[in-house]
Amino acid sequence: MTFVIYVCREPNNIRMKFAFCLVTFMFFLAFGQTASGRGNIKNEPDSVYLFSYGTNGLRFAWSRDKNEWTSIGDGYSYVKSDYGRWGSQKRMVAPYLIQGRKNHWECVWQLNEETLQFAHAGSKDLLSWGPQSYPYLKKGKNVLRPIITYHKTTDSYLIVYTDASNKYFSTTTKDFKSYTAAVSVTASSYKNLSKTVMVAGVKTQGQLHRVPWATVNGLTKNFEINQYKGLQNAESSKDDEHRFGNLKNLTASLILQPERAKPISTMLTGVFFEDINYAADGGLYAELVQNRDFEYLPRDKTFRDDKWNSQHSWKLNGNGTAFTIDSVKPVHPNTPHYAVLDVKAPGATLSNSGFDGISVKKGEAYDFSAFIKSLDGNGGQMEVRLVSAKSGILVAAKVDIPSHEWTAVKVNLVAAAAADDVTLELLPLQTGRVALDLISLFPNQTFNGRKNGLRQDLAHAIADIHPKFVRFPGGCVAHGDGIANMYNWKESIGPLASRKGDRNLWGYHQSKGLGYFEYFQFCEDIGAAPVPVIAAGVPCQNSGTGGGGQQGGIPMSEMGSYIQDIIDLVEYANGDPATTWGRIRAEAGHPKPFNLKYIGIGNEDQITEVFRERFTLIYKALRKAHPEITIIGTAGPFFEGTDYEEGWKIGSALNVPVLDEHYYQSPGWFINNQDYYDRYDRTKSKVYLGEYAASLPGGNKTNWETSLAEALYMTTLERNGDVVAMASYAPLLAKEGHTQWNPDLMYFNNSEVKFTTGYYIQKLYGQNAGDKYIPASLTLSEQQENVRKRLAYSVVTDSKTGDMIVKIVNLLPVTVTTTLNLAGFNIEGARVFKTTLSAKPRDKEVTQVVKEFAATAKPEMELPAYSFTLLRFKTDK
Repeated sequence: MTFVIYVCREPNNIRMKFAFCLVTFMFFLAFGQTASGRGNIKNEPDSVYLFSYGTNGLRFAWSRDKNEWTSIGDGYSYVKSDYGRWGSQKRMVAPYLIQGRKNHWECVWQLNEETLQFAHAGSKDLLSWGPQSYPYLKKGKNVLRPIITYHKTTDSYLIVYTDASNKYFSTTTKDFKSYTAAVSVTASSYKNLSKTVMVAGVKTQGQLHRVPWATVNGLTKNFEINQYKGLQNAESSKDDEHRFGNLKNLTASLILQPERAKPISTMLTGVFFEDINYAADGGLYAELVQNRDFEYLPRDKTFRDDKWNSQHSWKLNGNGTAFTIDSVKPVHPNTPHYAVLDVKAPGATLSNSGFDGISVKKGEAYDFSAFIKSLDGNGGQMEVRLVSAKSGILVAAKVDIPSHEWTAVKVNLVAAAAADDVTLELLPLQTGRVALDLISLFPNQTFNGRKNGLRQDLAHAIADIHPKFVRFPGGCVAHGDGIANMYNWKESIGPLASRKGDRNLWGYHQSKGLGYFEYFQFCEDIGAAPVPVIAAGVPCQNSGTGGGGQQGGIPMSEMGSYIQDIIDLVEYANGDPATTWGRIRAEAGHPKPFNLKYIGIGNEDQITEVFRERFTLIYKALRKAHPEITIIGTAGPFFEGTDYEEGWKIGSALNVPVLDEHYYQSPGWFINNQDYYDRYDRTKSKVYLGEYAASLPGGNKTNWETSLAEALYMTTLERNGDVVAMASYAPLLAKEGHTQWNPDLMYFNNSEVKFTTGYYIQKLYGQNAGDKYIPASLTLSEQQENVRKRLAYSVVTDSKTGDMIVKIVNLLPVTVTTTLNLAGFNIEGARVFKTTLSAKPRDKEVTQVVKEFAATAKPEMELPAYSFTLLRFKTDK
């Protein structure tokens, strides 16, 4: 056997480290493969001791003699707990690992100090782990330090635990799906065989196992592979000066191969809207009054903000008047709270400053409306004003206060000047008690002139992407924080007073003024397919209400009515006006169907038995009732791991048409995973890449580098458009000052939309989609792998227009002079529109240049460093 050692001599330490790690890794794999087949020659033990322990993750160490212990992967966690909310609540306390039936590994652990649940996960090799489960128990104050034992005679597992009262309990199971009722046991039943050893100089408690050396070797290799992937993912343009220090300008030739053309999805670029970052209320939904129906409640903020209540955003200015909240005989029982002004002496005003102030434009009209009644029966008038802190009263008008009964009043207000610091003021002009509810101020000019419509600039910005679909009402928002918080589409339609607002999973209030009718209408207005997402009968995998994770799914006894709600949704969207729900849609002003074709079931779910059972019920029932609807399932929250694998198992078993995948990764990941979908089985479910984005660590998560990485990856989505059916960047919108998640595609305040560089990429892909992919061969003057990976292309044609579109990404610090060989295409003399986006990697702004020229058989062009170039060959079909 001959070994060749490559010594990398580079002036920079970063590149040396990467090259050394790469060579070492490849050497390691080659050596490991060779060593495994060397006959009787061995320099390793047959078996060793394995020590399993955990501090917020299952970790391992090994020893020959139980005295000297070597940590595997420097304390790398091979399993982490999925229970509870994001962050610190996802705990793994005192994991206890054994080998049970057929030497299968079983691990149980404590979740926290409160719940009557423990966690379980199993594995055949300590590398691939099955779904986690969190069984509910009914004995004890909580579950502390559970241990597990396998009994061969009964072929069952015994789990014993203690609680905060130092009492002991046990339960048994054969399959980790059903458990016997917990019973009290004596302390002697708690046979904890854990040992204490020194790992990396720290006394650590865990379990001792005797295993073949191959087990340790497999754990080590797994760690090494993940380290190598980590190095790839960490690749950043900040190192390009050294990584490509000697690289000169390049030449490239791209030869199209039309004989290998294949049809691809026409739905590849869409948008995903979620009510996160105040994207709906205070954002896309054009309502200017915050808490217009006085339904903000402390639970919206999980009782952490004592000022978040029914009076939030409202202020009483002046004397002689009292402001209270009442709920006797409301406008509608779904919105029970309303304001009462008890006026002893006129002069005080009730004001609302909207969402960080109200922004108005000079000469534009704003529609005020409210439900009002006099509680004393005196009637009277009230003055409605828009007031700027800097410019004073911009407009004022009077409305009548009706006697006795709730009455809707309206008045049109035209602003005399532009201002961003406006408040809405209501001034009763006589004494008495006045009740007010659903106080609204809407721009008269909304997107497409819709009543209860959308903010024009934000809606236009979305429409300009030319999305082929819109996914709504959210990801985590759809399945909510606990069963009671699941998004109920029926509560988001009908008159505004009847819509039932709710706590938003992201920590504020959703009025549902932007509801399913408005979502469907917006999709119709912009020519996009509606893609509503419904919870799969389980709450968010990060839910902390009613049990962590997805335990406590909708009771099976209630699944029938829940499934009927989903079937009713199809009738609401597509049913004839003579049907029950079709009539409700028609009464809302849309007698024609909304042409619903897709429904997503589930979002980023933890794929447990709780999920599997409920998803299967929904899927089969919906397929039977509406076979014309394409159902989109879910493959969990990541691109790999247990949930991903289990999600695909379910998708394959049920023949689910499309599976939703999500991943947020570094630019390095997108660069080094361009073959991700090349290897997908074309006979299985199609893919909807429902959420993705490239981001950097730290505060400045997005720049031109991340956008180019996305553009590069999107060429692979088009190349694999036969298996990738849909894709949407996420999240879509974020309000400045209220951003809970980064990155986002667009940021905004009350008067301005601020586009990220990634927005321009999405826009160019959306506006230049095709339905046929043209393979090509690329010849590059420099064949180094890390150079080739940073030049990507996609060529598609649009059968409707006959146009051909070429997209090329240059993620290199040098210019690439490229020749296109268009033999086989009759385009000579055709008009070509060339769009080039370029900037420095760390820039937040991008320069766009558009040129037109006449096509030749072999056009040549320069691709600037760090650029995205798009050519559209217009055939005037």
